Amino acid sequence: MVVRLPVATAAAVVVAYHYLHRRPPISYAFGLTDGVSVLGAVTFGTPASRHLQKSACPSNPTLVTELNRLWVDDALPVNTASWFVSRALHRLPPRVVVSYADPLHGHLGYVYRAMNFRYAGWTDMDRQTARFDYIPLDSQAHTREAFRSVYIERRRRVPKVRYWTTTGNKRERRDLVRLCGWPSYDWHELPPPIYEGATL
Repeated sequence: MVVRLPVATAAAVVVAYHYLHRRPPISYAFGLTDGVSVLGAVTFGTPASRHLQKSACPSNPTLVTELNRLWVDDALPVNTASWFVSRALHRLPPRVVVSYADPLHGHLGYVYRAMNFRYAGWTDMDRQTARFDYIPLDSQAHTREAFRSVYIERRRRVPKVRYWTTTGNKRERRDLVRLCGWPSYDWHELPPPIYEGATL
């Protein structure tokens, strides 16, 4: 059963069980429950980057929301995650929904592909030079919080894989597709790169 979760409950679940163990911005949250326990959670929120919003919907950046956490109990059947997220998406208002898969953590976005999300390539795909993250002393902190003078490791950034979809009724989804500034590629023809050192 898919239910709306209070923000505090969703935050506690994703901090406890999602591999990042950090609370994201949460505007909408949904849980997968058996009536007793929460067996999955998906959260949507305002992207941290205004630039991301403007690139995904130049004419109205406020229409962009990010699917920023997804956790489903490993004991559930293999297709549960896509089933769960698709039902959560039906409960959102009309939005351009963006999400990322992180190859560094073994994720390439198969869940998104199963739901027919559009594949938009990967971050930094137009850059000619590598980017690096500075890993903070606090293992629970975000890399944004590391200063170049206070870090334990300088690590080449592995680009994340980008996906997007739209919500609302048929007309609203069609209109949002027209507004979206992100591309729609064939991931068979343009697969994301996997850099040496990534854990897959």
